[in-house]
Amino acid sequence: MNTTEPASPIARHDDPALLLAVRGMTCAACVNRVERALRKVPGVAQAQVNFATETASVVLASAADVPVPDAARLIAAIEAAGYQAQVQEADHPLADEHASWWSVWGAVCLGGLASVPLMLPMLWGDHHFWPAWVQFALATPVQFGLGARFYRAGWAALRDGSGNMDQLVALGTSAAWGLSVWLWWQHGLAPAVGAHSHAAGAMPPALYFESSAVVITLVLLGKALEARAKRQTTLAIRALQSLRPDTVRRLGPQGEVEVPLAQVLVGDVLVVMPGARVPSDGLVQDGSSHVDESLLTGEPLPVAKHVGDRLTGGAINAEGRLLMRVTAVGGQTMLAHIIRRVVEAQASKAPIQRVVDRVSAVFVPTVLGVALLTGVGWWLAGQAVDVALIRAVAVLVIACPCALGLATPAAIMAGTGAAARQGILIQDPQALEVAHRVQLVAFDKTGTLTQGQPRLLDWAVASDTGLSREEALQFAAALQRGSEHPLARAVLAAADGLSAEPLHAAQLRAVLGRGIEGVLPAMDADAVPAAWAGSWCLGSPRWMQELAAQGAPADVAEVATRWSADGATVSWLLHAPAVTRSGDASEAPAWQVVAALAFGDALKPGAAQAVARLHALGVRTAIISGDSRQAAQAIARQVGIQEVVAEVLPGDKADHIRRLQRDAQGHAVTVAMVGDGLNDAPALAAADIGMAMANPQGGTDVAMQAAGITLMRGDPMLVPAALEVSRRTSRKIWQNLGWAFGYNVIGIPLAALGGLNPMLAGAAMALSSVSVVSNALWLSRWRPQAAPEQAT
Repeated sequence: MNTTEPASPIARHDDPALLLAVRGMTCAACVNRVERALRKVPGVAQAQVNFATETASVVLASAADVPVPDAARLIAAIEAAGYQAQVQEADHPLADEHASWWSVWGAVCLGGLASVPLMLPMLWGDHHFWPAWVQFALATPVQFGLGARFYRAGWAALRDGSGNMDQLVALGTSAAWGLSVWLWWQHGLAPAVGAHSHAAGAMPPALYFESSAVVITLVLLGKALEARAKRQTTLAIRALQSLRPDTVRRLGPQGEVEVPLAQVLVGDVLVVMPGARVPSDGLVQDGSSHVDESLLTGEPLPVAKHVGDRLTGGAINAEGRLLMRVTAVGGQTMLAHIIRRVVEAQASKAPIQRVVDRVSAVFVPTVLGVALLTGVGWWLAGQAVDVALIRAVAVLVIACPCALGLATPAAIMAGTGAAARQGILIQDPQALEVAHRVQLVAFDKTGTLTQGQPRLLDWAVASDTGLSREEALQFAAALQRGSEHPLARAVLAAADGLSAEPLHAAQLRAVLGRGIEGVLPAMDADAVPAAWAGSWCLGSPRWMQELAAQGAPADVAEVATRWSADGATVSWLLHAPAVTRSGDASEAPAWQVVAALAFGDALKPGAAQAVARLHALGVRTAIISGDSRQAAQAIARQVGIQEVVAEVLPGDKADHIRRLQRDAQGHAVTVAMVGDGLNDAPALAAADIGMAMANPQGGTDVAMQAAGITLMRGDPMLVPAALEVSRRTSRKIWQNLGWAFGYNVIGIPLAALGGLNPMLAGAAMALSSVSVVSNALWLSRWRPQAAPEQAT
């Protein structure tokens, strides 16, 4: 085998796993069988199969000396186990999206046509049974025609040394059909036999042809209803997949040309007409409009877009004609990223599912043993062989492990789908599992609780410098040109109103967590006076204390203290005159504090309500911020947060998260971190669960990779909503497991004691799977609690 050119891209180590669509699984035991088949392939490090999504997620070993199996070899292993498989891209339309009605319900209809006549005499009275040959003619095509799938799958599992639901159905219905044929034969192929004939003479025994036919029909009905319900749990993915337009209008030398979306390249200019979907990610090059992003972010109101603003593929353009320049296509777009994350989350397993898998691995052999004991026990108790056998059949029929296989993944699919529709992107079931146990939520301040768009409120210049306010702002702006930091944009916006020509600093150097430094050379008097040439820096109070031995002048320090008490963020402007270096490496410029600048950032609507909602859920809150303690405490007071960790460097945020993960007594505390930018990525990764909040100014890509949950719009109310949907999903999982185990705990003993005939057992078995999936689908109605309207 050629290992240098795999047939399909294969995931290694931490890369996204290869997804395979698997068809033919009927219960949780099939899941274990497919996983075993994949893990036997050399080079497979991990294989997870999800019964509800019918997908297998495969990750390969990272050792260089292990041969890499291609996708064809993995598919061959699944097919050898008795199932069908094919590669499925995470963001590709789901395979069964266009399944015909007849392919789902045809077998059920045919089984019903044969089974209903067999059941009708039970309503008329026991002396109106059909002749035995009529019952045989109706039941046999159902048993060996429609039921052939159970024999094939059961035999394949038997060859593999495992058990599954198909074996239980095949054994149970075959026993009922075979017993009926034997009894018919024993009575001389009588033209008519009844369950309780009252005619003079011998009492003919009952035949059970109707049990075999009705059970198979009910099983097929249950699978059809189950398939229909499972498709409803994937509605969120299908809705996202439908957002891609098939064709786009590309602007070229020949004007507007309609081309397939697959031909669009990065850098192309596309025309987005009113009412059309944005075909890919890009930037507005010309025009203005409002764009509906609700299916992507959950934002109910259209968002205004102007030149330079970002557009996300799948959004709907409202009233204006837009020209956009494409920045991402295909699998690199935000829409593809969202679909991929939702599919991968639904395809992987929650921790509780692994426990269920271990139970299901021994379930079928246990049921076979119980059925054998039931039959032998009733026979030893003096019952006829046919009575003992039919009660063993009832045990086999009711003990279907389908519900066990569906309990957890159905709830996860419904929960993650409902969350995605509301703008909450849950990366994997582990994140869902942890989120419902969160005890403390730590917020970054800027861009998370506040708008992230600070403005320059005021600035003060030290009186002994002789520098004017306009000159101080001009020098500060020179340092910030080219920077994308929110405070830089605020300084530049304020400096736009100055009459002087803008200055540009040289040798700019950003100091992480502290500020920015640069050099303004001496030029003519209209530019930079010689007295003010040299090094300049603009940064945090911590940096000012580190650089300026003398500290801030009293007049500026007093104003800055008042600003901080009012909740403003204070930055300091420092200057060091140009010096003639003597070659001494230790020589450093003598920094002088020149001015202080005060920045203000408005709270986001709903920030205080989000914190109050978290407190109502029993969750503590904290702020971890690089701002001054006074500024952080002022925001904390406004929103109702008691715990404040301030003046923290970006690299130290993760350490503070780890401290919060232990209380004063040393007990573990489950901590969620909410942030919106690159500086928050270490803290998001260190927390038990990270929540990356979308920032319209960008910078959240790295944060999204480090986070378990992505909030697709900057609404603080999504934080408690994420915890709420996690808690509801967790409750649904346990409810479903209760349903699944409850049916078997009650049904198996009842059948063994003779309280259920095979038909009722078949109905209960079908109902168990349908009830589990239907219970999970209630999550689809979930909506997050909205923030109350602010009083005006």
